[in-house]
Amino acid sequence: MDPRDTAPDSWEQEDDVEATLDGQLESAFTTLNVNAKPFVPNVNAAEFVPAFVMKAHSEDHDSAGDDCVCGCAAPVENGDTEMTTEEPWDQKEAEPNEEEPGGGSCGDRGPAVVATTEEMAPEMMEEEEETPVTKVPPTQPDAPKKEHINVVFIGHVDAGKSTIGGQIMYLTGMVDKRTLEKYEREAKEKNRETWYLSWALDTNQEERDKGKTVEVGRAYFETDKKHFTILDAPGHKSFVPNMIGGASQADLAVLVISARKGEFETGFEKGGQTREHAMLAKTAGVKHLIVLVNKMDDPTVNWSLERYEECKEKLVPFLKKVGFNPKKDIHFMPCSGLTGANLKEPTDRCSWYTGLPFIPHLDSLPNFNRSSDGPVRLPIVDKYKDMGTVILGKLESGSISKAQQLVMMPNRHVVEVLSLLSDDVETDDAGPGENLKLRLKGIEEEEILPGFILCNAENLCHSGRTFDAQIVIIEHKSIICPGYNAVLHIHTCIEEVQITALICLVDKKTGEKSKTRPRFVKQDQVCIARLRTAGTICLETFKDFPQMGRFTLRDEGKTIAIGKVLKLVAERD
Repeated sequence: MDPRDTAPDSWEQEDDVEATLDGQLESAFTTLNVNAKPFVPNVNAAEFVPAFVMKAHSEDHDSAGDDCVCGCAAPVENGDTEMTTEEPWDQKEAEPNEEEPGGGSCGDRGPAVVATTEEMAPEMMEEEEETPVTKVPPTQPDAPKKEHINVVFIGHVDAGKSTIGGQIMYLTGMVDKRTLEKYEREAKEKNRETWYLSWALDTNQEERDKGKTVEVGRAYFETDKKHFTILDAPGHKSFVPNMIGGASQADLAVLVISARKGEFETGFEKGGQTREHAMLAKTAGVKHLIVLVNKMDDPTVNWSLERYEECKEKLVPFLKKVGFNPKKDIHFMPCSGLTGANLKEPTDRCSWYTGLPFIPHLDSLPNFNRSSDGPVRLPIVDKYKDMGTVILGKLESGSISKAQQLVMMPNRHVVEVLSLLSDDVETDDAGPGENLKLRLKGIEEEEILPGFILCNAENLCHSGRTFDAQIVIIEHKSIICPGYNAVLHIHTCIEEVQITALICLVDKKTGEKSKTRPRFVKQDQVCIARLRTAGTICLETFKDFPQMGRFTLRDEGKTIAIGKVLKLVAERD
């Protein structure tokens, strides 16, 4: 054993060890050949060949081959055959990590590529739990040129909204195959094999364990002409307030219904969320609705045209009643979220459907006409601390640029935009319709609440507590009188509200207003009422700015009424 490797029994012995080492060194130096020829690299040597191709060449260069094999075999520890499949993964991973702000699945570990797949798996699982693995689209320079469209997925619980969202992200290359395989393995361990696609959008543990979306999931994908943001709304009736927040940011809604026997019926009956969601989407200002009839591959359906038509017949009259025009605003299409049939490519199983599949259909939709020269209006959806105050929201009108001075209403705080991210890609300016993350200077995170509005100083939005509105009572068992309290959802704001006075009833067919004041209103009636909120909120009249003039009234977990703001009433001192 080398004397250096053993600890000495006492410090006196240390000198002896040194002395023996010096002796060994001297004898080594005397044998050194100082007259040897200088080293000249061989420029004509055979080029470097990776180890898995080496076998064929090993007979030719035996002498040179030995050194080469020892040198290059080290990185190929995960087996010769595996290396061929491993290599594209590494290349795939290397590209997004350079641009990706969260650092993708193996973010900050450079040498980890060399490690074996088995070693990487547990580390990756820990990291990927926290950050959803969405790749940043490769075409950053052209990103602002594409039109931004926000698509909200709505529908009854378990209709397949998150699964379709996950499948779309996979088909458009936003989630790589390896990540999905990992989700599939984990889902199998929990006996939830069919849920793995939804895990691309349901990122927290509670959502994955229960298989129910709670918060509005966000992701994005691009087609040739447009840039889409997916808003995956929760279907469960307990989380309808979250769904309203998601729908208020959307330009386009996708109503997902399940064609499976029994599931469509439960979603569509009185207590189901299919009806409520379609109505809330219309109230939130969604003009165009795509109805995806999902689970067509189910054994009980088997791509049957009869079942598809049956779902369609039941839905159309209801959607018409909510206010959608069946000819212009609604488009039906069959699909299967789990297999991905008819989402990107047409399927052979469904020869009777002749229209475009889902993603090409989204791409072919006409452009939304948005004016970027209007006043700045950005309702805040969420806020958090991250090296300053960060807010999230969709820019409804106007345009925002870096270092711009804005005013936070209703508190009238003057703030400055430090940085601006549009769908996690940093930009210098943003136009209407984009989902933004803004880092602000001049305000603390505690001073902001969801429902506040960012405006430009020249054109502030209105704020107040009292307003007159036209209300349609949709579902309420008893009568509603002045003094009735409910929860008001207007753009991204949630506030308690009281109906202080009923002004008149409105005839549904003719639009005529009654001469006398009603003492109460009941289900299916339309009235004009004065409402007063508990705190000051930002709002506009429906005529001036529709996105901030529509609202919903909810009570006891049900949507009671929808309405629009007609007039803002000045506060009496």
